[in-house]
Order: sequence, then C-alpha cells, then structure tokens
Amino acid sequence: MRVLRGSLIASVALLPGTGWAQESTTLEEISVVATTPVGVSGVGRGGGRVVSTGPDLGGSSATVSEPRLRGGAQPLYKIPSTVESVTASQIERDTGTFNAVATLARVTPGLNLSDSQGNNNRVDINYRGFQASPVTGVPQGLAVYQNGVRINEAFGDTVNFDLIPPSAIQRIDIVTSNPVFGLNALGGAVNIQMKNGFTWQGTEVTALGGSDARIAGGLQYGKQVGDWSFYFNGDGLNDRGWRFESPSTIGRIYSDVGYRTPDSEFHLIGNFARTFFGAAAATPTDFTHIDPRAIFTYPQTTTTQLGTVQLTGRVDISPTWDLAGNAYYRRFSQQYIDGNDGNFEGCNRQGSFFTPRKLCFEDDGFAIAPGQTQRQFRDQFLILGQGVNAPGIPFTPGVPYGTLDVTKTEATGYGGSLQAANRDRVFGFGNSFVVGGSIDVADYSFKSSSTLGVINPDLSVTTDPNNPFYGTIPGLGTTQLRTAAALGIAPSSVIGSNLYMGLYATDTFDITDSLSLTAGARLNFARVTTTDQTGFSPDVNGTHYFTKINPVAGLTYRFTPTLSLYGGYSESNRAPTPLELACANPDRPCLLPNSLVADPPLKQVTAQNYEVGFRGSIPNFYDGGLLSYKIGAFRNDLANDILQLSTPGNAARGYFVNVAATRREGIEVGAEYTRGDVSIYANYALINPTFQFNGELSSPNNPLTNGGDDPIIVRPGNQIPLIPNHQFKVGFDYLVLPGWRVGMNLQAFSSAYYRGDEGNQLPKLPAYYVLGLNTSYQVTPNLQIFGLVTNLTNNRYATFGTFFETGLVANRYPVNDPRTTTLAQPLSIYGGLRYSFGDAAPPMQEPIIRKY
Repeated sequence: MRVLRGSLIASVALLPGTGWAQESTTLEEISVVATTPVGVSGVGRGGGRVVSTGPDLGGSSATVSEPRLRGGAQPLYKIPSTVESVTASQIERDTGTFNAVATLARVTPGLNLSDSQGNNNRVDINYRGFQASPVTGVPQGLAVYQNGVRINEAFGDTVNFDLIPPSAIQRIDIVTSNPVFGLNALGGAVNIQMKNGFTWQGTEVTALGGSDARIAGGLQYGKQVGDWSFYFNGDGLNDRGWRFESPSTIGRIYSDVGYRTPDSEFHLIGNFARTFFGAAAATPTDFTHIDPRAIFTYPQTTTTQLGTVQLTGRVDISPTWDLAGNAYYRRFSQQYIDGNDGNFEGCNRQGSFFTPRKLCFEDDGFAIAPGQTQRQFRDQFLILGQGVNAPGIPFTPGVPYGTLDVTKTEATGYGGSLQAANRDRVFGFGNSFVVGGSIDVADYSFKSSSTLGVINPDLSVTTDPNNPFYGTIPGLGTTQLRTAAALGIAPSSVIGSNLYMGLYATDTFDITDSLSLTAGARLNFARVTTTDQTGFSPDVNGTHYFTKINPVAGLTYRFTPTLSLYGGYSESNRAPTPLELACANPDRPCLLPNSLVADPPLKQVTAQNYEVGFRGSIPNFYDGGLLSYKIGAFRNDLANDILQLSTPGNAARGYFVNVAATRREGIEVGAEYTRGDVSIYANYALINPTFQFNGELSSPNNPLTNGGDDPIIVRPGNQIPLIPNHQFKVGFDYLVLPGWRVGMNLQAFSSAYYRGDEGNQLPKLPAYYVLGLNTSYQVTPNLQIFGLVTNLTNNRYATFGTFFETGLVANRYPVNDPRTTTLAQPLSIYGGLRYSFGDAAPPMQEPIIRKY
C-alpha cells in the first residue's frame, strides 16, 4: 500500500496545473454520476444534482459559483455509456418487498430477475444477459460496489443484496462499458451509495406486515452536529415464505460516523447482517401442477453472516486536485444444508462388491480410464464411510437413499483503494483526469460433507438409521461419505487466497464546449491460490495468475441542453473464481457447491464492449413537466465465457468449462415524464444473447440426449437460456389527493429457453407479465401509511427452469416430466406505517437524478 500510495502521489505531482481559480458561470440543472468506485456523497460529489438559479423574474441571468465536482464525478452528458439510476424515494415505494432488487427490476430497462431459489430476497439479477447472483456457481458478469468497496464475495464472486438494508441506500447506479470498475464488469457495474448523517437527518420508524405471515420493521436515525454526523439503520424481517419449508429471517445493521470540513470528509462505516432462508431450489413441474407451493427434497437452508468495517475519506489537495480513498475489513460466513437424492445403487455385478452386495455411487456419466479393467472401474464407486467397517456399507434394496449435504464457506477480506483527481484546464479546455489503484486480498476456507440418509414420504431427508418405515441402515450414524476413488462424492476441505490488484487512469477532455473525449485504461491482476486439505483431491492444489489491460474510449456530443449523443468502446475481463478453477473436470464433477475435486486450467473471460445512443431531457414539455428520454444500442463480444454444465443423474452435480465465444447485443428505448404531482415512465429492451461457436455441451437431463449419452449441439446464433429477448416496463405514480399517492407498474417479458437447452430444441419458458400496485397516504406531516400489492393478477409464471432426471422419487412419487421450475411469488399484499420524529426530510435526502 505504501508503494501504491507513493506511485499515485508521484503521478499527481507530474501533472501540470494551469489554473487554480474557480469560475463563475450560469448553470442549468444537470445530473452528476460517479464514474469510478471511489467517491463521496453529497451535492457535486457524485451523488447529487447541480442546480442553477436560472433567469430571475426581471429577465436577467443570475450567476453562481460552479459547485465543485470531485473524484470521478461527471455530468451525465459527458459519459460515453449508459447510466441507469434508482433513488431512495423509488426504493421507498417498494418497502413491502424489503429489498432494493425489486426496485431495480421494476424500472430499469434490460434488467430482469431470475428466481432459482423461490425467495424474492435471493434472486439473480440479469442485466443485458449478465448476472449478479447469490448462488454459488452462477457465472458472475457484473461488478458490485458498496461505498466504493467491491462486494462480490471472495470464493465465488457471489453478490448478496439481502445483506444490505434497502432503506439505508441513497442511490444505485448501473454504469456500463467502464473497465475502471475492475473484475467482473463484463456487462457493467452496480454502484451503491449509502446514506450518512450529512445526507439524511431525522428519526424514522417503519413497521409492516402482510402475506405469508410477514412481519418486518426498521429504524433509521441521522443527525449532524457541526462538522460531525451520525447515521444508524437497523431492520429485521420474518416470514414463512410462499412455498413449503421456505421461511426467511433477516437482521441487518448499518451505521456511519462522519466528519467533514470545507476541504475534507471522512466516514467510519459498519455493516453487520445475518440472514436465514429455507427451501432454495426448483421443483419438478409434476409436483407444482398438484400444488404450486410444492418443493422438492428438503431441508435446504442457507445461513449467512457478514461483518464489515470501512473507512472512507476525501481531501482537497488544492482548488483543482482532490485525493480520495477507502480501506475495509470484511468477514463473510455462509452455511448451506441440502437434502438430496443420494444417486446410490447396489454395486455392479462386474465389480468386486456384488456378493454380498454393497452400496455404490451411480457410475453413469463416468468414463473408463485407459488401461482400466471393468472391475477396477466399478470398484472406484464403492461408498466408504468414516467409522464404518470395511469394505463398504451394506446395500438394502427398496431403501430410497438420500444424502444430507453440508457446505460452509468462510472468507476474510481486506484492502483498499486510493484515487487522485484533477480538473485543471488544459490549453484553455476543460479537462478531468483521474488516476487510481485498488488492492483486494481475501483468505477463504471451504468445507463440504455428505451424510447418508433416507428420503421420507414427505420428501424430507433424515439421517435416522432406525427409521421405522424403511428399517435399519446399520453402522451409519453421521458418517461423512466418499467413494473409494473420491469420484462424484467426497468430503472436501480447501483453503486458499485471492489477490486482486488494479491500476487505472481516465481522462475526459472537452474538445469544444459540446464535444468531449474520454480515454483511459485499467490494468487488472489476479492471483488465485487453492490448497486441498483432505488428501483426496491433489488436483485442487495450484496457483493461477490472470492479467489484462482493459482500454476505454468514447465521445459525447451535446447538440443542445436537451439532446446529446454518446458512443464508446471498452474491454473488460473476469478471472475464474476459486470454485470454477477447482471444479472444471467432467470426470470429477462437483455437487455444486458441495465438492471441489479437480483443477484443469480455465481461461479468464474477456469482453469487447460497444455502445452508442442518444439521450436528453426537455423541460416544460407539457404543463410544466420534464421529459427525459433515451435510445441506445449495445454489443458485448465475449471470449472464453464460462458455463456451468450438469452431469448425469443430478442437475446439482456439474462442472465448469470455457466456451469459445458468446455475444449479448440489443437496443433500449425509454422515457420518463415528471411533474410534481405525477410521474410516468415506459421503457423497452431488445436483448439478443447468443452463442457464437460450433460445439457440443453436456446436458444429461435434457430429454433429447438419450439419458445423457448424447451431447447437445450448439451452433452460432443459438440463444443463451433464461434471458427473455423482449422486455417492456411501464408505470406511473400520481398524487390523487393532497397526501394520497397511487402508483401502478407493469412488467412484461417474452419467453426464454430452459437452462440445459443451449441447443434451443425444446419449448421455452412461457412469456409472462406481472402487475404491481403501491399507495401511500400522509396522515399527518409525521405519519404515513402505505400499502403494496405484488403480482396483482395472481399470474402463475416461472422465471427459472431447468431439467431433472425422471423416475420414482422416494420409491413413491413418479416424475415423468423432466422440466423443473421455480414459480414466481403469487399475489401478495403488504401494508404498514412510517413515522418520522421531527424533520426527517433534509434538503439532501432525495437528490434529483435524471436517469437519461
């Protein structure tokens, strides 16, 4: 860090300063957006609006001193890529959902949610075909930052939005085609700015309840005393979920202590959370046809704990130079308990353990190695258990064997970033230069084990060896299982570390008052180290290095204050995660995310990104309102994209592979009209996500693959699954009477292919729409009551689908349809009240940010 700081300060010293005086000018209202992760809150600091006094009543033009922009903050019309923003007031309208992801999905063009978990607190965000997901094993194509700190978790780059209290969020920006945001920013970066005591003051208590026995509440408090500020936010939720065995319990605390002077600002931040979720997987459609609330085997519980401490700061070195940075410590822990079909059988008669018959793992999908005899091959799959008398466990015909699989991931991360920014004029022209660097270090451990059990008639998996319904399975207890060759099922214990470093520089030069050029680059370095602790999986051991320089270049042209053109090119990359690197061999598949057993090399994913479009805003468009609009096109070409593939017998068992090329391209059109008492928005996105190679992929449960013996054929132009091509969103918010607001929104999505149908040969998930309603009434200046209805028409649709091995489950329930889906949340109604003590609406509480 000392070397990094010294190099950045040296870079600052080498740049000439040509002007130090602030200028006075006439200003209009402009949007300001942070174009780097490092930033601070407030007006003119990447988080607010810059407003002119405008013409006075006498017709003369008043002037004010231009508010100072700091760090990477830029007016929107100078950014050569797309920016989407969500404000605190928009999130507040979705209070009943208790998460900010629902607001992003409601208003953002090109963003949809894919729910593989059956819980609206743990959904996958799909933006332009790139994902940010809490599910370990999902390829992560979006970088996510909270107050300038990257929160893609160390082990699998997962993103857990459920750990962030939504009412503590000041705003969320999605910034595309900007490599400054580092690893995973293939499709863009999600930049979350939180509230603090300078931007929010008052005391506010919220309580709500509603469908599925949901009870929730929150408290936020903010105060400024002189140069000091304090902000606290705490919330909690409990409900039983809309599916069987799917409760949710959430507890979160966020706090901020701030100090600022006219030329500096510092914040000490703490974020602590614990969440617990029940059943988290798709359900065979044969089950959901009988009862939409049905799940598959259980338990399926996820318990996550987080503790973060962060220090951020900004100092004005001179009138045109500022230095900003942050440092953090992050502790993450997650335990997943999953009851599964055991995929066991009596040992094959061609092996050594047929008489008396022993328990073996199903060997479908495994290939005999060169030089192996049939007996040697079959003997590899004998189930061994710690403490069980060799050789193996007796096989009992008719027992519906299951496993209780437990994984635990722990990570300790720390690091920081430092950034210098300069706004000197160069040869008389406006110029904004930023240079910075970041370092992120994480030490992690991952453990998994499987315990032999039985699947009961209610589809619960238990390890009771004396289950009276099925008889006794002798000598089991809570044994950790593995096969003789540690193939397919084995306990794992892996430790490792990640080191991610980046150096970046960008410059925005005003060629004319209307034309601006942006150019820059970021150097990314990644080192991923994994070490096996069991002795079963030596292939896991290794250290991998990934390096890439990602350039960015773009132009913006402002025809008038109401119309601007933008266009740009950039590159980005993603390093394989420790999980992907340790689970890349189809001969040693992983029970995702349960086992790490192999380590062939994976290449890093690289992307070439193109964007072009128009955007602007028209004041006094109709009856004094403001019309904001945009139309744009994009294309992302990826090389060595990483896919997760399944192996025969269980869709949860799989591995990761590189594929030669994929592409996401499309257009987005949007408009928003606001006028005090009313706001109306509408947008449409066409997204065409395709494979761009000829090849074969494994999808054993796809009904066209002959039981997994045949691969599926992928050709250029085949659609990437789970991404709707057409997305349409419209909504309004209207002040019906003084104090009473009513809003309604509609989201409509076209059909999408099931995961596992990369060859596009089977029927799709059907198109769907969802309608929502929100309302609030200000009873007194301090008391507000609110209501929210989701899925108003009780539409039954699915946003996630894949395939399942058909057959008899628990020796009792036939499954003939290979499709498995997660149905969306049905009609749900929430209501509550919000009470403010004193003034809880300071001037900075809701900065006006125009999305286009």
